Amino acid sequence: MQKNDLVKIGNITLPEFPLLLAPMEDVSDPPFRRLCKMHGADLMYSEFISSEGLIRDAIKSKKKLDIFDYERPVGIQIFGGDEEAMAMSAKIVETVQPDLVDINFGCPVKKVVCKGAGAGVLKDIELMVKLTKAVIRSTHLPVTVKTRLGWDHESINIQEVAERLQDVGIKALSIHGRTRAQMYKGEADWTEIAKVKANPNIEIPIFGNGDIDSPQKALGYKTKYGVDGVMIGRSAIGNPWIFNQIKHFVKTGENLPEPTLAERAEAAKQHLTWACEWKGERTGILETRMHYTNYFKGVSHFKPYRQRLVTSDDFNELMGILDEVSNEMEVR
Repeated sequence: MQKNDLVKIGNITLPEFPLLLAPMEDVSDPPFRRLCKMHGADLMYSEFISSEGLIRDAIKSKKKLDIFDYERPVGIQIFGGDEEAMAMSAKIVETVQPDLVDINFGCPVKKVVCKGAGAGVLKDIELMVKLTKAVIRSTHLPVTVKTRLGWDHESINIQEVAERLQDVGIKALSIHGRTRAQMYKGEADWTEIAKVKANPNIEIPIFGNGDIDSPQKALGYKTKYGVDGVMIGRSAIGNPWIFNQIKHFVKTGENLPEPTLAERAEAAKQHLTWACEWKGERTGILETRMHYTNYFKGVSHFKPYRQRLVTSDDFNELMGILDEVSNEMEVR
């Protein structure tokens, strides 16, 4: 690989066409990130963290700061609508020594938007610039941004946003190809992302996000839209293998085999084990329940096992049930 094929975010070097794991609330925690890293994710982010929560020393917010060396490079993502709070939270983030700080200007959830944060800032580019400046000034770490195309179809402003944020010093930009009004509905519009990438004034890496759910689509979007890399969110839930599947397809044009039932069960066991180690057994068991259906999507005989998995409170029993699943017939 030639040196100019590498993607640089400040002092972070990523491979050509890196694959990023999107920050997802109640999903992108250390156990899940560890699985995705094992299966090929190049850069990952924490769940998004409230700047106000960090300043108040909220336990839930502080817990989200946990990162581990095997995850690197890894970023901590923060959100908020107040300059001082964002600056202070960036300083707190810096103490746990992530590789970068990411600002969330894209979350469409009402409780975030109503606070003038996340995608709510898309209605006020001047505020977006001020918040970004405040974070950049308060940390020596590279600062990146994740955002959307605009507030709604009538106010798509991502071209101006990209230039303004680059001018104040962000080192990379991830763009979800939907407006806030779309939430997660409809099809992501990558043509606007491509326009940002093609802008001769844009020098920072541009990552596209939205609807990447197969190796074929990842390669197709790489070719058609020219982005530096792609960010994968919902399609990685229950499917951490997607990263290596994409890498293999981009390199060879061939598909890797789908994970076997035994491999799916092993991933679920690893997730459960690491969740219990990180959160404690009781919480780890409860919070892993939501993932079982995703790991065994398409398995015709999984329903009775699922019922047992989501009702058992015993770690050893759960591991035994997962062993039973892996010994059953393969996915249709």
